Amino acid sequence: MRRSERIVRLTQEFLQNPYETRSLTAMADRFDAAKSSLSEDLTIIREVLDDEGLGTLETQPGASGGVRYIPRFSSARARAVLENLRVNLETPDRLLPGGYLYLSDLLGEPDILDKTGRIFADMFHQSGATHVLTVEAKGIAIAIAAARYLRLPSVVIRRDNKVIEGSAVSINFVSGSRRIQTMSLSRRSLPEHARVLVLDDFMKAGGTAKAMIDMMKEFDATVVGVGVFMSTTEPEIKMVSDYVSLLTLNVTEQQGTSQVQVSLGAHFS
Repeated sequence: MRRSERIVRLTQEFLQNPYETRSLTAMADRFDAAKSSLSEDLTIIREVLDDEGLGTLETQPGASGGVRYIPRFSSARARAVLENLRVNLETPDRLLPGGYLYLSDLLGEPDILDKTGRIFADMFHQSGATHVLTVEAKGIAIAIAAARYLRLPSVVIRRDNKVIEGSAVSINFVSGSRRIQTMSLSRRSLPEHARVLVLDDFMKAGGTAKAMIDMMKEFDATVVGVGVFMSTTEPEIKMVSDYVSLLTLNVTEQQGTSQVQVSLGAHFS
């Protein structure tokens, strides 16, 4: 196999299997290459990944060690992605009653979801999370995208209990629109003492996020981080104080017309 082909195949495997350790001996056998040649290949791949801000290859020493791909998404790349989204979102016709913004079209775009997942994964890669948690419906795609790059299982809280999920924990909560709603999660969804990363698409008052955090107490789970795609400036005081938002929405009234302003979240400003 030519070196160029071997490098392409190695790169593809690492990108498709983040955090999975691969033995240098096993790779040498598979590609019928000397370990010294493979080491040179891995050096080239590592340098390109670092230069592009897409992560790095981490070498684990020892008899059971090997090489694994650690996904990253540089701050410069994240800002560029979010700036494009900001411009797209800052149009008055996206404004919905209640101070919400229409996001469904963008959160249905595979490329946007993939990059959003990468951004969240980079932000929380050191959180020690064992699961990524969200609530149906629009937050599901975001959670799955992030879980892929964190190589973690995703867990979805339902709006009502499904018979096929068995025994469940259900709680009532007050949403951002001041309505009393219910969320439910199967008792089999999480192991005891799980470490959970909470992700969602939108936060206004923070009622939904707080309800997810409260529910985790019923599972003896620890919430290690909260991230939302977009939050609002009002109300200023949220029900959840410790969270990260990629974008921030501010709606003002000028001469009877609603003005929409979208800015990058505090983490990127």
